[in-house]
Amino acid sequence: MPHRYPHQVALRDGRPVLLRPFEQRDTQALWEFFLRLPEDVRRFAWDNLGDRNLVETWGHNIDYGRVFPLLAFDGDRIVADATLHRRSQGPLRLVGRIKWLIDPEFRSAGLGTALITHLITAARHDGLRHLTCMLISDLEADAVETLTGLGFDSLVIPGYGVDPDGQAHDMVKLWTQL
Repeated sequence: MPHRYPHQVALRDGRPVLLRPFEQRDTQALWEFFLRLPEDVRRFAWDNLGDRNLVETWGHNIDYGRVFPLLAFDGDRIVADATLHRRSQGPLRLVGRIKWLIDPEFRSAGLGTALITHLITAARHDGLRHLTCMLISDLEADAVETLTGLGFDSLVIPGYGVDPDGQAHDMVKLWTQL
């Protein structure tokens, strides 16, 4: 890993947050983080965050070569979860995919930028050439702004995503060359 962890960062408001990779011992704290997220955030997540077994599986099957999971802590409490996903083969093996969730109390304080910067560094260290991300354009406008501020290009795809109720949402595909 290119950074030494744990790594402390100061948010714009001065709050310190500790960043380090997810470990099996963090399974309960990650589950509690997901439960604290508002329902409207959880229902649009890429994975079923209400499935405790899924979180347990992540804890038992950590493979940093496939997924680099980076957590942010406020004391003992997880306040953000960010991941860099990689493929080991195929035409997209040099393309990483990122995603993240941040506790609403820690948004707009620079935590997203800190997490993404760490994932970009990790991606470069691993020899990736590109990073990509898909976001819901209206619900994740702040995340789109974060990534475009970091140099990501974007393309809005009308009606590309569907919420759990079957309503279509515009999605933003974001990408950058490393």
